[in-house]
Amino acid sequence: MTTSPGTPLTPDADEARRLLQDELAKAAYVEAQPTIFERILADVLRSLGRLLDGVQGLGSGPGTLLVALGAAALIVVAVVLVRPRLNPRGRTQEAAVFEDGARRSADHHRRRSSELAAAGNWNGALAELLRAIIRSAEERVVVEEQAGRTATEAAVQLGGMFPSLAPDIAWLADRFNETHYGSGTATADDHRRAAALDAQLTAERPAAPRGTTTPAAPR
Repeated sequence: MTTSPGTPLTPDADEARRLLQDELAKAAYVEAQPTIFERILADVLRSLGRLLDGVQGLGSGPGTLLVALGAAALIVVAVVLVRPRLNPRGRTQEAAVFEDGARRSADHHRRRSSELAAAGNWNGALAELLRAIIRSAEERVVVEEQAGRTATEAAVQLGGMFPSLAPDIAWLADRFNETHYGSGTATADDHRRAAALDAQLTAERPAAPRGTTTPAAPR
């Protein structure tokens, strides 16, 4: 496809597909820990890529042009929506929630969270509350102890045991990742919501494991 100087570039199906592949292959997209939204968006974009594969053999025409223009527009939308959420520190792997490997009680992490909150360190206070929630679940034998457990892994495991609270657990894991590894900043409201979640999880009975018919014993 040739263009004269100053003429806007309108990608055909091949060019739109190449732009899509190049964008998704960039290191920032590969290295960033995806949120649920980003994973859904990536699935949509992959479906678009398959659609572009299908129109390559149809020849030129109004329909093909519309598909190509739509592809270009979706690429722009993907960049605008996803790029601000990419982790600016370029980490290649989500690290463990308990970074130093030391085993401290849930109450210890709660006290530490209160101390950090009193000092206005909301990022640290939020992180300590997530640690308290995970440690409390281990102490109650709701989940097994697991070395190197990440916030995302903890959210999946705890969400399966407390389905009614799964959205709040996933929120806390995302906020932990955003504020502990990325450039996000926690707030006092975040801390209050996390503290309320901690109290709810402490009072809630875990669900029975799959494949069982008897309810889980209170813990």
